[in-house]
Amino acid sequence: MSSNYRIPDLAIDEIDKQILSLLHENSRTSYTDIGKQVELSRVAVQTRINNLMEQGVIEKFTTVINPAKVGIHVSAFFNVEVEPQYLEEVALHLENEPAVTSLYHMTGPSKLHMHGIFTNNQEMERFLTEKLYPLKGVASVDCQMLIKRYKSRMGMKL
Repeated sequence: MSSNYRIPDLAIDEIDKQILSLLHENSRTSYTDIGKQVELSRVAVQTRINNLMEQGVIEKFTTVINPAKVGIHVSAFFNVEVEPQYLEEVALHLENEPAVTSLYHMTGPSKLHMHGIFTNNQEMERFLTEKLYPLKGVASVDCQMLIKRYKSRMGMKL
C-alpha cells in the first residue's frame, strides 16, 4: 500500500548544500573562503547565506563549548513522566532552566526527554530535589548519567 504523504523538497540547490556543509564544519569560515570553494563571489555567497537564514534553513550560528573545560562534569538524560494536564506547564518551566540543554516531548504517556549538565553530582541532586521533583504534575523521573560521549550531533549535516 502506497502512501500519499510526501516530504516537501528543500528549497536549496547543490551549491547551497555545499555552503551549508562548509558552515557546518566551521561557521566562522569567511564568505570569501566559501566563495573560492564553491566558485562564487563573496557577495553571491553572502546573499545565499542570508536567503538560507530568511527561509529558516539556517536557524542560528553558535559556539560549541567543551563542558569539561568550563567545569561541567556531569551530563545526564532524564525521562520525566508528567500528568497530561501539566505537560505544557512543566515543559515551559524546564525550558527556562539553565542546566537543561535540550527538552523534547516524546511518544508515550506524557513523557518529556531532557538533557542536563551540572558541575557535579551535588548540583544535579539539588536540581532534582529543588527544581524538578517539586513541579506540579511530575509523576516520575528516570535518570541516566552519561559515561562517555562518542558522537554528539551539533546541527544537521546534508
